[in-house]
Amino acid sequence: MMRTHDEQISSGGDIRKILLVGDISKAFLDTDSITNKNCEVHASMLDAIDVAAKNNFAAIGVVMAGIPAKLSSALKALREVSSDAKIILLAQMYEEPIARQLVSSTSNGTSVADDYLICPVHANRLHECTVSIQGPAQIETTPPSTIDSTLETKIKQLEKLATEDDLTGLKNRRYIWEFSRQIIEHVKKENGRVTLLVFDIDNFKHYNDLYGHSAGDKILKQTAALIRRCCRAHDVVGRIGGDEFAVIFWHDPQRDTTSDEAERRSAMADHPTEAIFISKRFRKEFEKAELGSSFTKENELSTGSQTPLHLLGPKGKGVLTISGGLASFPRDGSKIQELFLRADMALLDAKRSGKNRIYLVGAPQSDIADIE
Repeated sequence: MMRTHDEQISSGGDIRKILLVGDISKAFLDTDSITNKNCEVHASMLDAIDVAAKNNFAAIGVVMAGIPAKLSSALKALREVSSDAKIILLAQMYEEPIARQLVSSTSNGTSVADDYLICPVHANRLHECTVSIQGPAQIETTPPSTIDSTLETKIKQLEKLATEDDLTGLKNRRYIWEFSRQIIEHVKKENGRVTLLVFDIDNFKHYNDLYGHSAGDKILKQTAALIRRCCRAHDVVGRIGGDEFAVIFWHDPQRDTTSDEAERRSAMADHPTEAIFISKRFRKEFEKAELGSSFTKENELSTGSQTPLHLLGPKGKGVLTISGGLASFPRDGSKIQELFLRADMALLDAKRSGKNRIYLVGAPQSDIADIE
């Protein structure tokens, strides 16, 4: 028999509560039920740190929306005063890159946060996440072989399918559109910038038809890995269909914890300096990458000959290139639909002008390679 959620966060006769920090109306779909979930709520981070130091909590849920900059420092303070509690970040979609960074970062060998949830969610999801983090030792009579079949695991699998491209592991079209919409609404309040890069692989259909879908799929996966490496941790990269990809570069003055003055200046510049720099670097790396460098079984079976190594790279029969378009909020549009439209138009202009170039909206017939 499995314990209920509330029983699972109990220790003997001492009911261990969940501490919630921040404006819970921004995190939960059923805020009225929070009081029935053995939760204690504090809007102020300072008050929460003080309470956490005096009480024993099973978990601490931190609503990221509305929390000021230096969130990492506040989480470290929570960890110091309540080392046994599991810290779960409650993030809006546009805050996921930051949440992911905080979960992976460490302080004195201990993670700053243990997990995150994309909001809004039902209160039960926080309890399920708490139980999942605490591990099998908290679950009575559940055999280890069945742990992977729990509701929590199934929910996470469904969430992944709903937001990720199954071939490349990048975010999918649905996620990119919703994230873009949310981040634009967010930066409107903060005088920030959002820049959209849309690009595709030149002549990809030719390579796909000539060397088979297996080779094409490998190129797409290698392209995804390469663009991810070229981007910053908080940039969002997605595959929006076929060989078309999108990158959302964004700058939030309220959450910029870097000391890089050049990056802050670039956010207010006429042209998105950081986005242009990363796009240039990616295009150069893409041209010299040995994409699709392997023997393809399909080709061997169908033609009787092996596809040589480095066939699609610079040492092979053709060099792969990309064409793209860059559009920025607020300069080039006030809605995500406008940015995609203008970036797509710039992409088409780049194709018509000979391919292997990225055009910036507002700078017609000008490749970003020509922009200093």
